[in-house]
Amino acid sequence: MSAESTIALVTDSTASLTREDRERLEISVVNLYVILNGEQRPENEIDDYAAFYKAVLESPQLTTTSQPSIGDFMEVYGPLLDEGREIVSLHLSGAISGTCEAARQAAVQLEADGRGGERITVVDSRTTAGGLAFCNLAAANAIKDGKDVAGVVAQIEACREEIDTLILVDTLEYLRKGGRIGGAQAWIGGALKIKPLITLRETVEPVDKVRTLSRAMQRLKDHASEKAASGQEITWTAQHIQAPELAAELAAHCREVFQCEGAFLDEMSTVLGCHAGPGLVAIGTVPTDAVGSKF
Repeated sequence: MSAESTIALVTDSTASLTREDRERLEISVVNLYVILNGEQRPENEIDDYAAFYKAVLESPQLTTTSQPSIGDFMEVYGPLLDEGREIVSLHLSGAISGTCEAARQAAVQLEADGRGGERITVVDSRTTAGGLAFCNLAAANAIKDGKDVAGVVAQIEACREEIDTLILVDTLEYLRKGGRIGGAQAWIGGALKIKPLITLRETVEPVDKVRTLSRAMQRLKDHASEKAASGQEITWTAQHIQAPELAAELAAHCREVFQCEGAFLDEMSTVLGCHAGPGLVAIGTVPTDAVGSKF
């Protein structure tokens, strides 16, 4: 990306971007928080995921999460505005988090303070994790191509409409406790006997329920095969929460059917893990032309 670009890209820590991804794509990140045993910690301070989830399971209290504060956003926005940059700030779905709203309030405050807040454009990705990473890739490529803010936003919106995710969760209990269960609420009664398959289109939506893990994994693989048969060039991701072996199995199938390497192949953020629970495996796809280029 050109060092002379006047547009800066900001996202949040639920995007499945490694430190190397963020540096390469020149993306600044605002952290969400995890509240475990009454202690609030920014996501970027949690690096031992296995120990974290063990602590969550052993905690007598419900582990919760918190969106960034207005001040958190101002701390990231301020230096970029001081450089004379315009900012596109791209975040997880506003239907499941107040992060976008906090970003907008920070922009209003910075404008009121005469610090250039009017140069901030906040965009709701209507997704998170790998989907949010796809949107960031689309935005970064648009900036690299020299598009203005309107062009960058248009690229994000075009990408957003093309993202398709299928998510296997081990249990709906975490989503129920966190209040993020969306349309899958009706499945709660028999949830102990099923492996739910869901998607995220602004909020959680039910897709299907199967009886065994092996059948659920086959559904994810079939989904990949169907996408590969579409004839489009596809950028894909396989992700997990404390289920690396299952994610590796899915990724191997995806490499075979898509005949390319995946993007953003890693574990989802701990904030998402608190709400979805361990055992999650997900596939995300988007036509490569919607993100502007291959990862």
